Amino acid sequence: MVHRELRSGFNSPIAYIVALFFLLFTSVWFFTIQDFFARDTASLRSYFSIFPFVFIVLIPSLTMRSWAEETRQGTLELMVTLPAREWDLVLGKFIANLILLAIILVGTLPTVAAVLPFGDFDPGPIVSQYVGIFLLGAAGLALGQSISLFTRNQVSAFISTAGVLLLVTIAEGFVRGSAAPLFFQRIMAALSLGFHFEDFAKGIIDSQDLFFFLGVIWLFLFINARTLLLRKWR
Repeated sequence: MVHRELRSGFNSPIAYIVALFFLLFTSVWFFTIQDFFARDTASLRSYFSIFPFVFIVLIPSLTMRSWAEETRQGTLELMVTLPAREWDLVLGKFIANLILLAIILVGTLPTVAAVLPFGDFDPGPIVSQYVGIFLLGAAGLALGQSISLFTRNQVSAFISTAGVLLLVTIAEGFVRGSAAPLFFQRIMAALSLGFHFEDFAKGIIDSQDLFFFLGVIWLFLFINARTLLLRKWR
């Protein structure tokens, strides 16, 4: 399943287009809009801080094919009748998307390497930032893959996933410090992917944030597997 999904991903021009968009946009943002070279202190925090927002486009582009394309082609019904377990199918698609995401993130290393001579960078925070962005991306992939199972075409899967990611990325920022009740602000923070990434962006690995992302990944993969099982029983 992993090989099949990777081959499909590499054969699709969409994967190359969104990867190029991601790498170009984040670099232009960092060097031009954020004007790295005009700053008094050298930091990669502003570079990694934009990733969650660009992921709102990148992640749905990777996951929209996961199940929606199987539904469109009529192969989903065949897949659920295979002797392979539901978890094998779900993890196969997830791992393939995770590999594609990792390859794209490797493409950011030249940007990071280019700025290292301009400051006294500690490798610890950089590792933390990459761990955080990988976990954030993995959580988004699990979410998007589950949403794809409930849609009938790639466009619907893309729009639905992007909408949910937009909500869980920026909603907490709007209510933080507002007139909203404190308990509501805490609930929004607890559910926000963007909020749990903030410490990673600062170079801090907090166990609560770590377990949050792992929990989100497991939850949506579980939903994905259970939904497939229910379809097999129908």
